[in-house]
Amino acid sequence: MESNVHVHSMTSLKEICRGLPLYPLPENKGQRKGIPHAPVRTPNLTAQEKKLALRNALRYFPPEIQKKLAPEFGEELRLYGHIYMYRFFPDIEMRAYPIAEYPCKTKSAAAIMLMIMNNLDPSVAQFPQELVTYGGNGQVFSNWAQFWLVMHYLSEMTEEQTLVMYSGHPLGLFPSHRDAPRLIITNGMVIPNYSTRDEYEKMFALGVTMYGQMTAGSYCYIGPQGIVHGTVLTVVNAGRRYLKAEDLSGKVFVTSGLGGMSGAQAKAAVIAGCVGIIAEVDEAALLKRYKQGWLMEISNNLDHCIARLRDARKNKIALSLGYHGNVVDLWERLLYELDTTGELLVDLGSDQTSCHNPFSGGYYPVQLGFEEAKQLLSTNPGKYRTLVQESLRRHVAAINKLADKGMFFWDYGNAFLLEAQRAGADVEKRGGNKTEFRYPSYVQHIMGDIFSLGFGPFRWVCTSGDPQDLATTDSIAMSVLEDFIRQGVSTSVKQQYHDNIRWIREAGRHSLVVGSQARILYSDQRGRVSIAVAINRAISEGRIKAPVVLSRDHHDVSGTDSPYRETSNIYDGSAFCADMAVQNFVGDAFRGATWVALHNGGGVGWGEVMNGGFGLVLDGSKEAEKRAKMMLSWDVSNGRKPHSSTHMLKKDSLRMLPMLYTRLERNWSIPLKIYCQE
Repeated sequence: MESNVHVHSMTSLKEICRGLPLYPLPENKGQRKGIPHAPVRTPNLTAQEKKLALRNALRYFPPEIQKKLAPEFGEELRLYGHIYMYRFFPDIEMRAYPIAEYPCKTKSAAAIMLMIMNNLDPSVAQFPQELVTYGGNGQVFSNWAQFWLVMHYLSEMTEEQTLVMYSGHPLGLFPSHRDAPRLIITNGMVIPNYSTRDEYEKMFALGVTMYGQMTAGSYCYIGPQGIVHGTVLTVVNAGRRYLKAEDLSGKVFVTSGLGGMSGAQAKAAVIAGCVGIIAEVDEAALLKRYKQGWLMEISNNLDHCIARLRDARKNKIALSLGYHGNVVDLWERLLYELDTTGELLVDLGSDQTSCHNPFSGGYYPVQLGFEEAKQLLSTNPGKYRTLVQESLRRHVAAINKLADKGMFFWDYGNAFLLEAQRAGADVEKRGGNKTEFRYPSYVQHIMGDIFSLGFGPFRWVCTSGDPQDLATTDSIAMSVLEDFIRQGVSTSVKQQYHDNIRWIREAGRHSLVVGSQARILYSDQRGRVSIAVAINRAISEGRIKAPVVLSRDHHDVSGTDSPYRETSNIYDGSAFCADMAVQNFVGDAFRGATWVALHNGGGVGWGEVMNGGFGLVLDGSKEAEKRAKMMLSWDVSNGRKPHSSTHMLKKDSLRMLPMLYTRLERNWSIPLKIYCQE
């Protein structure tokens, strides 16, 4: 063994904060066995670009270290299509440690560290060694050198400094002031004409940009609980809209994906009370959800799956069944059952593959087994692309025939219908605009009305790591919403409050915490501000032992401009404009957010969306309460005007027309001449 290689015991948090471990270098163990790894990337770099990628990776190291690292970094680029710097994968139990254990000068910095480590926790992250939290390519950082440097900067940060992040790259600590954000993150800020997938693969390989998904690159992911709640609300409201049913027992929901965020679907189906059949090609992802207790049963036999479906449907048993296989086979088998028995076995359908990334491991073609497909992806990406598009056409063909007989399908905002359209599948909506398809986006038909009320995925993390603190916050949130109901609210708002009170009770029963002690609920502006203030006061009174971090999914009322998802039912022509997300990011920054993030990409894919997010630390102080009131109000209000569903003007309000006509009407149907009548 070389003299400058250090074999050491488990690294401590104190050591993590010292900066890059160089003297001596840690041992290079390469990719670890026994954990899932990201698919091999195929950026198709020229010889000159490969040299540039290597130079960019080596810039974090002094010249004498560069000589040793250059060959191995070059080999990583050749083998994996990206330089992850496996040598610097930390030898620490990666998880959200209690905030008091982080060696920092400010609570804000310690809270950010906690959130970063939670995003990289193997029980949370999809591909932890490649720094991917979810979605197949949602990065926390681009490489492990960035992780070490960021942790060092955070440990040194004072309340008079701000850390600036350029697509995973820490630019450094800059002079600031106490009321400024401690951290500013941008990911993928690429000039629009060059924001294509091919350009992204090259730029990511070069180490100059990064795809942060939504809450991966903003350090705000809380494990699959967030999407469990969103999926519960989606399925429950799909039942209300499509099936006219409040009770979903005996109803069948078919979908696919059990990896990152999609892993939530099984648990959500059971909480919603229906029969959920979820296909997954990756056995590791399937087993992970089964061991977590999120999947009740697993099978690789379609005959068995159909028999279990029939039994659960007949006896109205809530069931989550994971099919180890391709979802196209499952849909075609359901069509076969319809054709041969006349029985429609599915009521609701969707898809949660990472179809925003279909040609790099986000969607696997039905013609090949999982391992065979992964091999083809790295050896012949052109052939792989052809098979994926053929598979998408088969996928849609089966869904169309089942839908013609009464099954209700929706696009889950993962770019499934967009990619199917690009593949030539029959998904066109005759007479529709370019954001509309044969099947609606779940925002258009299901969640849009909820957004219009200002409700969205508000969440918090108890930094003590104590489940009792989480139970206290649950109780606080429920009593706030129950008080609102007692005071009197509209019927539609009351239904949302009731759904979320029920959710908190179910969340406690279903052990939904994975990683940090976190909770999510959908709330409006009034609810978010009141819950935040009540939690902050509980911290000041000692009922909660440590600070609480507030955040949300960027998939919210004002966080995201995404014409095929979040803003898909804004019909004034501005669905492709990104002012709202940018204003959200900027407005949160100067109204008190502890950190803010602005991303290109997220959910529906690179170049398809802009989204903004935040983190806000509640520490029990009067200043924290003031920030929460001011920032959370803007964070929702910024999106209420674009998402408003009805606006009626009095005759003398004509002068207000230019202001109100700014993306005000999601279902623009009132003739403009109405505003010009006396």
